[in-house]
Amino acid sequence: MPRINILSPHVADLIAAGEVVERPASAVKELTENAIDAGARNITVEISGGGAELIRVTDDGCGMSGEDAGVAFLRHATSKLADERGLERIGTLGFRGEALAAISSVSQIELLTREHGAAEGTYMTLEAGDIQEMRPAGAPEGTSLSVRGLFYNTPARRKFLKSDRAEGAACLQAALRCALGRPDVSIRCIRDGREEFFTPGDGRAESAVYTLLGRDTALAMLPIASGEEGGAVRVHGFTGSPSAGRGSRSAQYFFVNGRHIKSQLLQAAVEQAYRGTLLTGRFPACVIYLEINPAAVDVNVHPAKTEVKFSDEREVFNAVHYAVLGALEAGRPPVEAAEDPAIKYTSGAARGEAETEPPARGTPRWAQRKQIPQGRPLPERRAAFAPEPGRTAGGAPEPLPELPVFPAEPMTGGGLVFRSEAEPFQTSLELGGNAVRAAVPERRGAGSAGAEPVRVIGEALGLYILAQQGDALVIIDKHAAHERELYDALMLRDAPASTQSLLSPVTLTVSAECAAALEANAARLSALGFEYESYGPAAFVLRSVPATLTGEEAAAALKEAGEALAAARRPDIESARAELLKTVACKAAIKAGPSSEPAELQKLAEAVCSGRIRYCPHGRPVAWVLTRKELDKQFKRIL
Repeated sequence: MPRINILSPHVADLIAAGEVVERPASAVKELTENAIDAGARNITVEISGGGAELIRVTDDGCGMSGEDAGVAFLRHATSKLADERGLERIGTLGFRGEALAAISSVSQIELLTREHGAAEGTYMTLEAGDIQEMRPAGAPEGTSLSVRGLFYNTPARRKFLKSDRAEGAACLQAALRCALGRPDVSIRCIRDGREEFFTPGDGRAESAVYTLLGRDTALAMLPIASGEEGGAVRVHGFTGSPSAGRGSRSAQYFFVNGRHIKSQLLQAAVEQAYRGTLLTGRFPACVIYLEINPAAVDVNVHPAKTEVKFSDEREVFNAVHYAVLGALEAGRPPVEAAEDPAIKYTSGAARGEAETEPPARGTPRWAQRKQIPQGRPLPERRAAFAPEPGRTAGGAPEPLPELPVFPAEPMTGGGLVFRSEAEPFQTSLELGGNAVRAAVPERRGAGSAGAEPVRVIGEALGLYILAQQGDALVIIDKHAAHERELYDALMLRDAPASTQSLLSPVTLTVSAECAAALEANAARLSALGFEYESYGPAAFVLRSVPATLTGEEAAAALKEAGEALAAARRPDIESARAELLKTVACKAAIKAGPSSEPAELQKLAEAVCSGRIRYCPHGRPVAWVLTRKELDKQFKRIL
């Protein structure tokens, strides 16, 4: 058995540093949070060489005396915690006393600081945690701390760093989260001598959202608010319009008492509020602030303080869920840009519409349902979700899976128009408001043995194919079916996509991490029809696009692909390709209107009735089947 050794303090410090400082972005986060805790109103974050070469954070906070500076880099040295009782109510972003010690043990530090009102400041240098020089010096009030050569003495850690561009993008994201969490602090971020962002620090969350996330994101946001000032849980911020769903969760930001956190609980609370309004695989953007009693949240459960535990998870979940649900059901308009740099809201009342307040926390669900505005289906009338394709609800294989059960509305003032090659005719189907059972046609084709032939008898409303197979009436969404057919064909193709050059190139602005992903995957995305080049630190010029897309459509699709690649732990170009091809197929598929050729309708109907096409690429069903027996029941021919 190997003998047990006691590690030296230096080795122990290096191991501890790995828990707190995973990469340069970790150091940016810790130093910026220290500046905020010091009461700074203005902070400048500078990075160079992806943060591995230089990180400098300068603030106008309270500063340090020479005595405090001398012990600030020792492990477990902190000004934010005095004894164990302080752990019960942590109100600062930092408190462990590990950040400066961890950073200094794997880098070279230069510190210049002066307390408010002090006659002189302190200059100090450290290397691998050891003080090299310390002397009085002239300095402005506040602190400037420079970190050079991060991981210079731990080459095994340094070799695992990504490219300077990728690490720099992560540093920018870390600074962005700090700025988004504290709109009352003005934060300027500079990378390699170029200013990336500069927040006004006016205390308005909408200003921070507009500045940091961009105009398009801000305009697609709905304001949310729930709970009273000083209450047990107060929720405020913004959530994205359902029409602005994204391909990943990269634009979801959660803050608890100003601290950015990662929380599956809060993600689930938000996404459940969107159930029935977002397609599968789409995620809402949000910036949500929770104000909660510090005694009701434990922030000491993760070395990097990115995860927390709530004493009452159900209360927190309900507070966030109903705050978001209230904003969606109120139907408020997005945030609008006012004179620079402020943002203003246009309420529904200002447009002559009645505003609906979100239900108060603790309101019973049956009472909340009464507050849903007219025009939106009540929860009881929403569609039930189908089982997994190919299986029953119990998980057993099933060749004929059920599609969703939709409530059928009584028809007024007209009926379904059936068009055929012979003679158009018109009739009405009175379904009496009862639910219609919808099922996918059997897996049998027109040319297979024993298969019933498929006959197209017309179209309804310019969008639905009406076909008959045996004793069943099949209603097919022709756009969704054609979209799936095109998507499957594109996925099987190995040849490069056909492209078209844009007469007027489109400029695309993305986040720093998305930009790094698009640059790294430019060659592979080029095979899909996207030709673009860098146009600044986080912008691109799009010059060629897939033949079926407009410049704006291609820019949106490319941005989503970049976000998905950036968010993936292991970037998967095939997943990005699939998402792009969904957009290409959707734009190329036949649209609503009576102009479809009969042969084309017949081909789609046969593909659907054979079972080859069951769902559109986004997961929506493509057909309803009404059997003769079901129709007879609806018309009271049988009981």
